[in-house]
Amino acid sequence: MNPYHIFKYVPLSVLQILARFVAWIIIKIPSLSIMRTISTNMALVAPTLSDIQKKSLTKDIVYHQCLTSIESIKSWAMPPKWSIAQICDVHDKDILLEGLASPNGMLAIVPHLGTWEMMNAWLNQFGSPTIMYKPVKGDLTNDFVLKGRARLNATLVPTDGSGVKAIFKTLKQGGFSIVLPDHVPDPSGGVVVPFFGINTLTSTLASKLASKTKCALVGLSCIRRDDGRGFDIYCYKLDDPALYDRNAETAAYALNQAMQRMIEDECSHYMWGYRRFKHVPTLGNPYNAEKSELAAFVQANHASITADAYKNTHHINN
Repeated sequence: MNPYHIFKYVPLSVLQILARFVAWIIIKIPSLSIMRTISTNMALVAPTLSDIQKKSLTKDIVYHQCLTSIESIKSWAMPPKWSIAQICDVHDKDILLEGLASPNGMLAIVPHLGTWEMMNAWLNQFGSPTIMYKPVKGDLTNDFVLKGRARLNATLVPTDGSGVKAIFKTLKQGGFSIVLPDHVPDPSGGVVVPFFGINTLTSTLASKLASKTKCALVGLSCIRRDDGRGFDIYCYKLDDPALYDRNAETAAYALNQAMQRMIEDECSHYMWGYRRFKHVPTLGNPYNAEKSELAAFVQANHASITADAYKNTHHINN
């Protein structure tokens, strides 16, 4: 038996206590990779926060990321109906239903925000989505995750050209797919556009699918309730015409802006432990940069953004 199946028998409340304990330990060791990654991300995207504010936000981020990890494992171990039962409220559900009714299909835009794996089972009630699946490291882990997702109605396709064609076909037939568009792509599959004010390599997959099919775009997030008992799903209508632009940079930038607005609603629930900014043209890989080099880049970038904002405001006022 796969050792991960033990999670099926341990209550979620107990697993959450364990996750909080692990998070407490992680916070005590700033030299850990996840702590250094979060620290770098905070320096990049939140340069105006004080050190005290960043420390507090980092603590919340670590807690939420540990909880999301353990909750995802629990959802893979349990039957879909268990995960569905964890969903308490769905905010603006009419946006999702409208998207699903689109004759051009629907693409669910799901950034690494909250416990998205818990939402998968709930979303699969509305049909059989086509979803890309990239094998995870370790045979036991991959077998566990794959079987967990195979219990859903979804059709899993590889993260290559054949998978893209399968999603395209699904949308053309009026079906729906789910994309996590904030992965760091291969250079051939991305463009450099701002995300939280940082010019970085960004995937163009969702933008190209939207441009070619004119499918409905709906943002989704699954956020843990403050008391830790259940989750709420939030639906966002993504209807900016720029999202469908044929120009890859224009569309990718619009999608980054849409995701940023979603993330800003629940910033501490985003997976800031992920190295999203590995490819920054004027800096390289910030996670390998010297502190002085990173600080200089952040200062110059923030000054540039501030100057641009002033110019735009001055232009509007005149």
